[in-house]
Amino acid sequence: MSATLADERLIVALDFHKADDVKKLVDELGDKIIFYKVGMELFYSVGTEVIDFLKSRNKKIFLDLKLHDIPATVAGGLCSLANLGANILNVHAFGGFTMMKNSAEKLREESERLGIEKPKLVAITVLTSINQDDWNGLGLSQTKISDTVIRLAKSAKSAGLDGVVASPQEAGLISEACGEDFLIITPGIRPAGSDINDQSRISTPAAAIKNGANYLVVGRPIRAAKNPVEAAENILKEIAGI
Repeated sequence: MSATLADERLIVALDFHKADDVKKLVDELGDKIIFYKVGMELFYSVGTEVIDFLKSRNKKIFLDLKLHDIPATVAGGLCSLANLGANILNVHAFGGFTMMKNSAEKLREESERLGIEKPKLVAITVLTSINQDDWNGLGLSQTKISDTVIRLAKSAKSAGLDGVVASPQEAGLISEACGEDFLIITPGIRPAGSDINDQSRISTPAAAIKNGANYLVVGRPIRAAKNPVEAAENILKEIAGI
């Protein structure tokens, strides 16, 4: 595949717990993939080793640790993560407006103190694995998932965050509510014919981009494919063809 098809809108999720598996996939995909997501499974297993490795390969990093606690604790956690070199960090929007606002302010101050570019800070809205039955079980049957996602996105923007993580099915609504300069990262991406696994509110790559997504997070359809390079190429071609 031509390097011109490389597109940082595609973020490959490194949902492994061994560094060797990470290195194998990243080296296999080579310069086709620019952006990678490091989540809890991997970070809790190998720590900053994976960040250092990805930076050594000139990759961008979405450090997906989903911080959710009282305002001071989350802000302190973000300040501890600020100098690792990740391009995007995140918190849970359900932590509340005060937590998000304090986090954004403290992360900006810490980045200025360190003399580094501030990582983008985004908020998790409603996990893409949550379906209506799960939602009802939380005692929220009187509200629509999409309405809650939009409310959380608006709150995140008012708090000074750079964007949100949300289902591709809600990306268009978020873009309308929060403007085109507000980042929308969409997991739950499944190319046509792929297994949905434990995801519920899903979309194809092309539909997600057309619906307003800025970044697509794709894990198993690439990671578990018989030919990960071909799987990544097909998604990149789909994005390029929009």
